[in-house]
Amino acid sequence: MQTNQRIRVIHVVYSFGVGGLENIIVQLINQLPADKYEHVLLSLTNMGDFAQRITQPGVQLVALHKGPGHAVPLYPKLWRLFRQLKPHVVHTCNLAALEVLPVAWAAGVPRRVHAEHGWDAHDPQGKNHKYQRLRRLYRPFVSHYVTVSQDLDDYLAGAVGVPAQRRSLVANGVDTDVFSPAVAASAPPGCPFDPAQHWLLGTVGRLQTVKNQPFLAQAFVRLLALHPQAAARARLVMVGEGPLRQEVERILTDAGVQHLAWLPGARHDVAAILQSLRCFVLPSLTEGTSCTLQEAMATGLPTVATAVGGTPDLVDAGSTGQLVKPGDVDGMAQALWAYQADPALAARHGHQARQKALAHFALKDMISRYDALFAAKSS
Repeated sequence: MQTNQRIRVIHVVYSFGVGGLENIIVQLINQLPADKYEHVLLSLTNMGDFAQRITQPGVQLVALHKGPGHAVPLYPKLWRLFRQLKPHVVHTCNLAALEVLPVAWAAGVPRRVHAEHGWDAHDPQGKNHKYQRLRRLYRPFVSHYVTVSQDLDDYLAGAVGVPAQRRSLVANGVDTDVFSPAVAASAPPGCPFDPAQHWLLGTVGRLQTVKNQPFLAQAFVRLLALHPQAAARARLVMVGEGPLRQEVERILTDAGVQHLAWLPGARHDVAAILQSLRCFVLPSLTEGTSCTLQEAMATGLPTVATAVGGTPDLVDAGSTGQLVKPGDVDGMAQALWAYQADPALAARHGHQARQKALAHFALKDMISRYDALFAAKSS
């Protein structure tokens, strides 16, 4: 590669909506050295408004509006695109994007980096043999793999057979200046609760099956049933939009506590919302490495989370937060009460969470790792 030529990277996703994966791609595009890299963002389906967070000038956005089924019908268009743009790197993310790699290989793209950011909603523990076979099928077309958590790295090693020299575990990075503890408690626009008077617990994420927000709604209801005194201050904040919204609203309404919850939908002021909380909750059925959990830790919040996927690698139980079993409604309710009833414990765990974020989730470290991976020459 000539030293005066910028490295052209095509980032490929199935869809570009709102989420942790999208946030990582935006960070890479905005933070990798502009004099060294140029970027194309390619969505096999749709391109959402989240792409507006890209501040790097000259980034080309491409949406192919793929229909159901395999991407084979798009192969001629992908071939022409790769031959026209001549990328040095194709960076694919998660299982669905793997389908483009045979075309990238055939088109002569010299480096093909594939990243696994989390489990598929239909395969929350990586046990689906079809998905394992698909990943093994595409393995020869991948130059190097990236995972965001130890369990995903172990999965590639065991179920997919990727050797150690072709894998890198790269933790997601957080801007610890943007996500930092609040100087003074204040409510984000539209919030009906006062953080100075109320104890706000909450979560941020798409309201979809894998994130399992109905479990949090059930735990909130159980918290108020087990500890009626909690109702004077406890308030639930659930940020995000998706197909589970009606179920969450039904749970809260049936329990008569809908007035104690705020569901504002998708928001762009996540940092301000996290600063208004006193406890962050991650009720997921599975996770790779949750970007929002890392952001909450950087904000100085204690966490109550389900012990799934890469979450136990982030949350040190009894030090930065508490872990509960998926589906253990009583366990989550009691963990929430432990923080509401003991502000000193919550503050101590929140402070330790912030220190861990500063030590292990630095954005500059993630950018540096990807810089080395994208700039490396494939053998």
